[in-house]
Amino acid sequence: MNADVLSPIDGKVVLVTGGTGSFGRRFVKKILTEHKPSKVIIFSRDEWKQWDMRRIDPIFDHENIRYFLGDVRDKDRLMRAFRDVNLVIHAAALKQVPSAEYNPSEFVKTNVDGAMNVIDAAIDRGVEKVIALSTDKAVNPINLYGATKLCSDKLFVAGNIYVGNRTFPKFSVVRYGNVLGSRGSIIPLWKEMISEGKFPLTITDERMTRFWITIDQAAEFVVRSFSTMCGGEVFVPKIPSMRIVDLAEALAPGYPTEICGIREGEKLHELMVFDTKRTN
Repeated sequence: MNADVLSPIDGKVVLVTGGTGSFGRRFVKKILTEHKPSKVIIFSRDEWKQWDMRRIDPIFDHENIRYFLGDVRDKDRLMRAFRDVNLVIHAAALKQVPSAEYNPSEFVKTNVDGAMNVIDAAIDRGVEKVIALSTDKAVNPINLYGATKLCSDKLFVAGNIYVGNRTFPKFSVVRYGNVLGSRGSIIPLWKEMISEGKFPLTITDERMTRFWITIDQAAEFVVRSFSTMCGGEVFVPKIPSMRIVDLAEALAPGYPTEICGIREGEKLHELMVFDTKRTN
């Protein structure tokens, strides 16, 4: 961020739901090293991940960090966690597409009901700004996960109406594509296979493309969105798309690959914004 631009993070109490995930860890490290928050609260439901986060890097044992066990499904717990909080990044979600197809009610409870709980708690506690993380799978969704994230996006945009005559909280959404190297993504799987000498690398379809963003770019984009948001926006970065086969070749030139077929609920190509030209 330009040094002449006032940081939206400095002096603020920042809470990250799902803060022990790939994005949460990188975002928290970024704001602690590049900005001056008065406090950072990690809100997540897994005590082991919180312990592991504190262990892997001294920055995560910073005197300004607080770890708060809780689930976004539990509104009462969110109410307690949101007390005196200024900024919220809502990163907590269930994300695996195949799991969503077989456990739809669990995804609805976390991704939809949890989103509404975050909105209600933010309004009741007087939070200043809330940014919810979205995904390209929320655009023209064909799977349950994407449908729950679309619903979540619309809830957060509509949250600005629930505020009424008050000027806060302001709710906005940040939507991006696949995060390079994030936990559970294809690159760590391929790296593990390569290091263990396993082959071939599995590819769903040679035509498949995906949008990609680095975890650092995602964290920086969220910080910048806090600076510019007025409430109701869906911020979408301009990021590249590439074929999965090209990604495999770049990672391991000449390594054997095998087409395994598209999984249930997957698209060949994702979109970052809605295609308004589509007709029934």
